[in-house]
Amino acid sequence: MIRVLVTGAGGMLGGDLVAALRGEPGFSVVGLRRDELDLREAAAVRAAVAGADVVVNTAAWTDVDGAEADEAAATAVNGTAVAVLAGACADRGARLIQISTDYVLPGSGQTGPWPADAPTGPLNAYGRSKLVGELATRELLPDTGYVVRTAWLYGAHGRNFLSTMLALAQTRPTLSVVDDQHGQPTWTVELARQLIGLAAAAVAGRAPAGIYHGTAAGETTWHGFARAIFAATGLDPDRITPVTSAQFPRPAMRPAYSVLAHEMWAGTGVPVQPDWQHQLRQALAAGVGRPVGEPTRV
Repeated sequence: MIRVLVTGAGGMLGGDLVAALRGEPGFSVVGLRRDELDLREAAAVRAAVAGADVVVNTAAWTDVDGAEADEAAATAVNGTAVAVLAGACADRGARLIQISTDYVLPGSGQTGPWPADAPTGPLNAYGRSKLVGELATRELLPDTGYVVRTAWLYGAHGRNFLSTMLALAQTRPTLSVVDDQHGQPTWTVELARQLIGLAAAAVAGRAPAGIYHGTAAGETTWHGFARAIFAATGLDPDRITPVTSAQFPRPAMRPAYSVLAHEMWAGTGVPVQPDWQHQLRQALAAGVGRPVGEPTRV
C-alpha cells in the first residue's frame, strides 16, 4: 500500500487527485486543504508528512497578476514553504512530487516543445516564485524529489478558461481571445492519473528524480482552444475573434510559447497524456464547465 499525502486538496487539481486516489487499488490517501495545513509551519508539516510514502504538493499561490504586486507573499507560498515541505520529506524519507509551471521558462527562442532540461528564465513574479520551489525540491531531495510542470489547467472545481468561455457564451454575442500564446490545455483528471502513475513508478524505482512535464499532447492557442470549446458544445466557433496579447495588457507578462516536451516519461511505464482535443471531449462528457443542474450536451 502506497501512502500518499496531498496538500492543497481543496483546489482544482488537488480535489481531482484525492478523488482519483481514493478509487485506485494499492493506494491510501490523506488530503489536506489550505486551512488544514499551513506549509509555512514547519512542525505542522513534519507531523503531516510522517507516515507518507509520497507527498504531492498541489498547494500554491496561483494569482499570476496578483504576484506582481506582492512577489514576497507569492514566494513565501510557492518557494519558501516548498523548502519547508522538502526538508520534512527528507527527514521522514518521503518522496515529494512538487507541482510547478511552464512559467518558469522564458517562453521565447524555442522552435519546438521545451525539454525538461531547458534553461529557465521566468518572465514574471509568479514564475520566479515557482522556480524557487523547484530549486528547493531538487536541492533538498536530489534522489527523491520530482518536479512536474504543468500548464493551462482546467477542471470541475474552481474557475478556469473552459468554464469562463461557456459562461461568457451565454451573455456575449462575440468574444475576443488571444491567438499569439501557444500551449497545451490540460484536464486536471488526466494530470491526476499521470501523477498517480508517477507516484507508483517512483516507489518502484522506475522513475528517476528530476523534472517531468505533465501536459496534454499536441498544442494550440487560447483562440484555438476557445473555438474548440464552442464547436464541441454546439456553439458557433466563428463567434471567437482572434486578437494579440498587446491588445489585452495584463500586469504579468505571459510566455508566448509554453509547449512542453514529454521525453522524461520514457522508461517509467507512465503514459504520456492524450491529445488536448481528446481531453476536452472527455472533460465535457464528464460535465466539466457545465453549470450545476444543467444536462450534458456534447
